[in-house]
Amino acid sequence: MSFTFHPLTASLRTLCVAGLAVLASCSSVTQAEPDYDTIGKQFSLVLQNAHFSRARFTQEKYAEFLDNYIQSVDPQHLFLTQEDVTELRERYATSFGDYLLANQTTRLAEELYEFYSKHALPRISAAEKLVDIAAQEGHRFDSDRTVPRTRRKLERAKDAAELDAVWADTVEDMVLTEILRRENLAKLAADKGKEAPKSSKEMPVAEKMKARLKRMRNDIQESDREDMVSDLLNAVAHVYDPHSDYMGAREEQRFKDMIKASLVGIGAKLKAADDGSTSIEGIVKGGPAAKGGQLKLGDHIVAVAKDGDDNWTDIMFLSIDKVIDLIRGQKGKAVKLRVQSEEGGEEREITIVRDEIPMSEELANGKVVEMKGADGKSYKLGILTLPSFYVDLDEGDVHCAADVKKILRRMVAEGVQGLVLDLRFNGGGSLDEVRKMVGFFTGAGPVVQVKDSRGHVERLTVSGKPLFNGQLVVLTNKLSASASEIFAGAMADYGRALIVGDTTTFGKGTVQVPRGLADYMPYFSAREGCGMIKVTTQKFYRVGGASTQLKGVESDIVLPSATAGFRIGEGEQDYAMPYDEIPRAGGYVKGKRLAEILPQLQAQSKARTDADLDMQYMKEDIARADEKQEKNSISLNKAARQAENTELLARRKNIDAERKVRYEKMGAEDAKNLVIRRLKLADTDKDELPLFTKEDDDKFMEENEDPDDELTESPEYPSHLDAVMRECLHIVTDMIDLN
Repeated sequence: MSFTFHPLTASLRTLCVAGLAVLASCSSVTQAEPDYDTIGKQFSLVLQNAHFSRARFTQEKYAEFLDNYIQSVDPQHLFLTQEDVTELRERYATSFGDYLLANQTTRLAEELYEFYSKHALPRISAAEKLVDIAAQEGHRFDSDRTVPRTRRKLERAKDAAELDAVWADTVEDMVLTEILRRENLAKLAADKGKEAPKSSKEMPVAEKMKARLKRMRNDIQESDREDMVSDLLNAVAHVYDPHSDYMGAREEQRFKDMIKASLVGIGAKLKAADDGSTSIEGIVKGGPAAKGGQLKLGDHIVAVAKDGDDNWTDIMFLSIDKVIDLIRGQKGKAVKLRVQSEEGGEEREITIVRDEIPMSEELANGKVVEMKGADGKSYKLGILTLPSFYVDLDEGDVHCAADVKKILRRMVAEGVQGLVLDLRFNGGGSLDEVRKMVGFFTGAGPVVQVKDSRGHVERLTVSGKPLFNGQLVVLTNKLSASASEIFAGAMADYGRALIVGDTTTFGKGTVQVPRGLADYMPYFSAREGCGMIKVTTQKFYRVGGASTQLKGVESDIVLPSATAGFRIGEGEQDYAMPYDEIPRAGGYVKGKRLAEILPQLQAQSKARTDADLDMQYMKEDIARADEKQEKNSISLNKAARQAENTELLARRKNIDAERKVRYEKMGAEDAKNLVIRRLKLADTDKDELPLFTKEDDDKFMEENEDPDDELTESPEYPSHLDAVMRECLHIVTDMIDLN
């Protein structure tokens, strides 16, 4: 089965779904040590033979493998100097790939990681001493020096002396940032006549900084052979393109859980706490932890008994990934946790039986909106949100296309005239699922073109009649990628939908196939825990012939949004594959009507957005973000930072005050002009759709409040329709009127 995900998928879903990677979940994987030497060789052979480029290992590539490895383990250039890099190049630049092909993957992975750790660990120890000095002597923070926001694209320090200076500034920034954070929280609390939130009553600044450094040290020291080999093989794969990956046994299971939108676990979101424990930041509603009732938000886990017995593992300062590995396991099996409440007190033991955790926020869901226009005209509109093109790789009983079909059929039965299909933050998924979904709106015809490494082009088609014939807006942003871009591109090429959102989508036009490496191991080799290679085998193209690679899918109407200020996209990735085009596919006809009315739709939208204060605020935020990223520097002068923070807090306070008044009026208008009904999968067969309530929009997880959020009064969007979604609904009504 083919998949189209971009490399930010895991972190993206952390943003959108409270972090699949930090949920204590997934089924268990084998504990036996795999044969990484044979795995490395087979991985190298599969990569060369299956990758779209068919590029062979060469000494030029060996040097790239090494450079990419160095960048991957030290992305901010804080541990290795240019002198260190030169030493590594002298030793490995001409032989890197030979180790893999000669069954010496483990040796190379361990040698490289040992070199890295021997340089990183002393740096962390030195940073701890700098923190102690700062605590003893104090900082004036009155210099005119600055530090970069990111060092990723900067030159490395020439030698140890230069890196000493980098770390001195880095530690100074760490300390200053924490001091300012606490002062801001205290000021917010004082302004509102409130007590500072609990989480601001913390350990001394120096102790907190040293705890963070200690966790950083532990992360390096805890890396096992699977981690080291994964770092090595991914450095190789990513030189071929950013989306080819090696997944060890643990990562393979997380990938499978992510793609099917459900998990097995206890249903808790974990976070590394500053005191070394692991805190409970979220509890899934209806999940095992919630049903048991013993685990509370803010609790701190200090030890885990993986098998539910009394064989305890101390997890203080253990990395989150390692804690997850201890807590996760098989459905129906118990795990024991030793926890302490947020307020302290005696430790207590909790037993939780792992179970299936449906990720309801990750499934297709919708709303039906009955809306009155300014002229009193009534419209019935739909909102369909699809977080990913999910599918169950193991059981085969979860398919997003089938779920979308149920929702669309109910919308048609409800008389929906126009639809907003929300693909914001949708990072892709199954190629077959998106192929089916295109047909729901276009009917029979080609959907996407796929070219393999030999230049052969296959046109993937769909048959049958369309399910929905009403007006359609596809809402995207910079994090809409891969399968999302296939869908948006097809809708644009057919003239079937208006594309609305950020200037372009992510820009990933490649297809990956996951292959279990056990299938490639020699006959008598151990096959358990081999992991998989996810390799780019094809490039996809729109039916009009254009690739989405690098360029993405352009919006017909651009709206300001939070993601517009992000510097993300395929063009920001190292080793991204090039853009190209192929001939257009036959067998489809582009509708002309949308192109004819597009200038009027754009003009009407512009008039509304120019008058919309939320849109203007967003434009200002985007400009500020662009300026910061372009400048790439942070002042180490406390007075300058305080002035900047004061200005930002005042701006937010003024905006919140303005919104509070305006949103009250909008809410009153909504009560007269809007009726919103819920259309989740469980509602599709109900006699009458239930009215949408605030609780329906709540997340599937109860989460800890951010201290900053506790002290702000940012009002929620009326009717839970953000400014971008409201404008999309207006655009749909314009389309209905003009047609």
